[in-house]
Amino acid sequence: MKPVLKQAALGCAVGCAGLLATALLAGPATAAPVPPTDTAHPVFVQTDNPAGNTIVAYDRTITGSLAPTGSYPTGGLGGIVTPGNPDNLASQGSLAYEASTRLLFAVNAGSNTITTFAVHGDQLERRQVLPSGGTFPASIAAYGNLVYVLNARDGGSIQGYLRRGSNLLRIPWWHRNLGLDTSRIPDGTLGQVAFTPDGHRLIVTTKNAGNSVEVFRLWSGRPSTPTVTSLPGIEPFSLTFDQAGHLDLAERGTNGVATFTVNPNDSLTQLDSFATGQLATCWIAAVGGKLYLSNALSDTVTGVKVARSGTLTGLGSTPADKGTIDAAAPPDGRYLYVQTGVAGNVDEFRINPDGSLVSIGSVTVPNAVGGEGIVAL
Repeated sequence: MKPVLKQAALGCAVGCAGLLATALLAGPATAAPVPPTDTAHPVFVQTDNPAGNTIVAYDRTITGSLAPTGSYPTGGLGGIVTPGNPDNLASQGSLAYEASTRLLFAVNAGSNTITTFAVHGDQLERRQVLPSGGTFPASIAAYGNLVYVLNARDGGSIQGYLRRGSNLLRIPWWHRNLGLDTSRIPDGTLGQVAFTPDGHRLIVTTKNAGNSVEVFRLWSGRPSTPTVTSLPGIEPFSLTFDQAGHLDLAERGTNGVATFTVNPNDSLTQLDSFATGQLATCWIAAVGGKLYLSNALSDTVTGVKVARSGTLTGLGSTPADKGTIDAAAPPDGRYLYVQTGVAGNVDEFRINPDGSLVSIGSVTVPNAVGGEGIVAL
């Protein structure tokens, strides 16, 4: 080799070695690695898209943020009560999970059906698409072998199903027409259907269709004639049960929350109430001894401590993205995930021991503007 070429080759080798060493010391020139995810604690979010309803699955990272893992069409259509609102369904509980059977249930308001999924870690297997027994199914609840859906239009109705294995069987005589005025818009009329913690009763909030809470006693799964507690001007929107077994209502008419005892005769006795000082207090989630209320027109989440006596104490309000609606917390109570309907986001919060919330980020759910329905495992 000629001396000049030999010197150039040597220089290239030395230079390349230097560049390699620098690269090895500096590490890869990529974004920071994504934190490890926990496939045992997924979060499922419903898009409620009228063009095709979908469940989007997320894994929880070690920091509590969400990482997408897959999308699962329900085989039905989403529905919209009033275009332009941040909440397509104007309800709570449009997505429900039954832990003992590991089944997920979704409503398809635009096609008057419900969908069942088998849950395999952070993955879903669609099992059935069934008629809802009415018009505009907006809320669904599951307890053991029983599932009930709330249809929010044409006077309102509830329809019951019996689980056999991983499949549901619709029982015609477990259907009840509610006979309400469900013509009011823009906010819809019926709020939620839910089981009591013992599974012996079914509760329906009628919101502005009746301003009442209807309690159905279940006899071998079949609903009785309801016991109706009238709450004029309250507009009971959504409900949950706290750790002491009290019924907790989010009340849109007063922008507050109230606790109740469900009496043996199925009537309700109020224990306490608390005003959030926010606007459109419609959704509620229970996390241990705390309640979190979503205020859709204030873009905030209000925390409330609930004592075993049912007494309520405010914990303050935390800003969120626009149109705060449905929310869910995993059983470990470490995080709160709140759907915000204007952009179709899920806001992520860490729950401190004192009940305060710390924002840890947000994810945008594809095609989920106005979407409702969220479950955290």
